[in-house]
Amino acid sequence: MILDQNGNISIITQEKATIVDLVRKIKESNSKIKNDNIIVNLSSLSNLSLQDILEFSEVSYSHKKSKLSFVIVTDKVNIDETPDAIVVVPTLQEAYDIIEMEEMERDLGF
Repeated sequence: MILDQNGNISIITQEKATIVDLVRKIKESNSKIKNDNIIVNLSSLSNLSLQDILEFSEVSYSHKKSKLSFVIVTDKVNIDETPDAIVVVPTLQEAYDIIEMEEMERDLGF
């Protein structure tokens, strides 16, 4: 797991370990990233399934409950099949755009 900071955004990149290991590491790193919007960049992984994306459900829910964004970047799954509770986009730029839009919505009280 590679963790980069960009302002109030933590970018987590996964290259080698399994998705289950990544979710565990994200939970363990919660004290470092609990006040940041999170982008999980999975674009370097070649094999991903819908079940892999669903592994992030608990982390995504708890982060959004704290009024922060949680976005997964991958083009390896059909985005139409992912649940609405988990935001999945195909590019890193779209992840930044989603976070920007969600921050505006929160500022407006939505």
